[in-house]
Amino acid sequence: MPGMSPKSIDLTNSLIVSMFRHSLFVTGVLWLTGLAVVLMLVVALTRVILRFNLSEEGLDEPRARTYLRWAFGAIWLIDGILQFQASMPLGLANNVVAPTTVNTPSWLHALMEHGIYLWNSHPITLAVGVAWLQIGIGLILLVSNGRTGRIVGGVSAVWAALIWLIGNGAGGIFISGASFLFGWPGATLFYVVAGAWLFVKPDTFRRFFSTVTLRFLSVVLVFAALLQSLPSNEFWHGGNSNALTAMTTFMTGIAQPHWLAWAARHVGSLSASMGGGFNLVVIMWLLVCAGGLWMSVERRWSWPVWTLVVGCVFFWFVTEDTALFGGLATDVNSLIPVAVLAGCASSKLRGLGPRERRFPREITSSAGAVVATFSSAMILFSAVTMAGATFASAETTLYEAQNGPASATTGQAPTFTLTDQFNKTYSLGEHPGRVTLLTFLDPRCWTDCPLLAQQLEHVRAQLSANAQLDIVAVAADPYHEKLSDLRNFIATRGLTNVKNFYYVTGKLSDVRKVWNKYGIGVSMTRTDKMSIHSDFMFIINAKGSLRWIIPDDPLSSSSGQASAVSELRSLLASVNVH
Repeated sequence: MPGMSPKSIDLTNSLIVSMFRHSLFVTGVLWLTGLAVVLMLVVALTRVILRFNLSEEGLDEPRARTYLRWAFGAIWLIDGILQFQASMPLGLANNVVAPTTVNTPSWLHALMEHGIYLWNSHPITLAVGVAWLQIGIGLILLVSNGRTGRIVGGVSAVWAALIWLIGNGAGGIFISGASFLFGWPGATLFYVVAGAWLFVKPDTFRRFFSTVTLRFLSVVLVFAALLQSLPSNEFWHGGNSNALTAMTTFMTGIAQPHWLAWAARHVGSLSASMGGGFNLVVIMWLLVCAGGLWMSVERRWSWPVWTLVVGCVFFWFVTEDTALFGGLATDVNSLIPVAVLAGCASSKLRGLGPRERRFPREITSSAGAVVATFSSAMILFSAVTMAGATFASAETTLYEAQNGPASATTGQAPTFTLTDQFNKTYSLGEHPGRVTLLTFLDPRCWTDCPLLAQQLEHVRAQLSANAQLDIVAVAADPYHEKLSDLRNFIATRGLTNVKNFYYVTGKLSDVRKVWNKYGIGVSMTRTDKMSIHSDFMFIINAKGSLRWIIPDDPLSSSSGQASAVSELRSLLASVNVH
């Protein structure tokens, strides 16, 4: 019954997890295999397979670019694997993205809200698409040193930019308390930088990568030091009010290896005991690395890079807690990408030629072509399915997560005769040839019943004008069953123009019989403002047989409502109402 328990969705709902895994590993793999076979025939017939990775530019790839490509290929691969987590469809939008909308500018807030709505409307399709897209990007970056790798580098930069803006709220740059130690300015911003460098021509990469990247990181570190020094960010505090202590306490509450939690807790305790002293060490590290990176462009120092890399790896473990646990991790967070960019831009790698090949070119070329073909199929499949989702009706995923599947049934529907809002007698099934969608609404309710009414309105609006459907609501309030109550509900809840809608009531004894016949529990005392009653809908076919019993404890979000409407439309279609 509504109001008896909080409306929370289990992120690992067994039904949704089963649907997600089937879409990933059965439907998805079948489509990927089919596309890969087609692409393989194309590259074989055009003999591209014999030239893969054998272009002059590819064979002369700078060593720094090779390492950058491999490192970010591996990072994208890890990110794709993280998308396979069972809680992604139901949890990513509301538990990962939504919290980052706080304090964002109105234009960005609106953009992020649209992204959240889109994900919640198509959680399984988009979760599957994102997983295979990122796996595909990672694999191609790992195996392709030529044109294919450059194109996918550009794709990765664009995709990372979208994630940074919409999924990360511009990396949290508008959130108070932002810190380089906690992920500022967003991991995917560094993915954008890496993807852009992999997209440019190798000669351009060779001339500018080290200089521009080191000075870009230097500027980032200066701003990071400024943020770290702000008193409002609470890193100067001692005790449990210290921001780093609070973060490590929160992070170590997540299931993870014991040794990792131990290390993070002890650093948090050290920060609490040292207070401003620990923060001063962090600021000095950032500023020393910033100055060293800027000057190393001319002086070709290596120590600033390795000081930054070691510090990033250390803090990745003890302040970001590796960012891989909890069931909703989407990436490795920011410190590892920073370390990779710095390491690849090191003066030791600047100007070095291509790596020596350990295997014959023909073998690496053929193997790379096969992997790249399957990976291209992943990217193509993901792009098409995700683009198609934006034009498709909402999935029923949120509805099923909240309510479970509707129950098919047989048998004659219990009949009744009551009075409708027009003060006319209405009998169930009195219109031959029409299907009936039956529900129960309290005319004084301001929680679930208005949401159910909205579903009825939207369902009818999406059906054809001549759809053979009666929509019937029975009053579910023992103290407010007058026609004036019903008419007021109809007027305030937008049901006035719903075609063939009948809100019916009658003597309490007669209405109570209808509740009992359909198993609707209604609980209310005279002093209550509204009733507590079971939320169910029923579909009765044109012959008067009960076909579907539909639990519908509605979600208030627009995507939750759209999901329920999709479920109702699907069930109505099964009885030929379109």
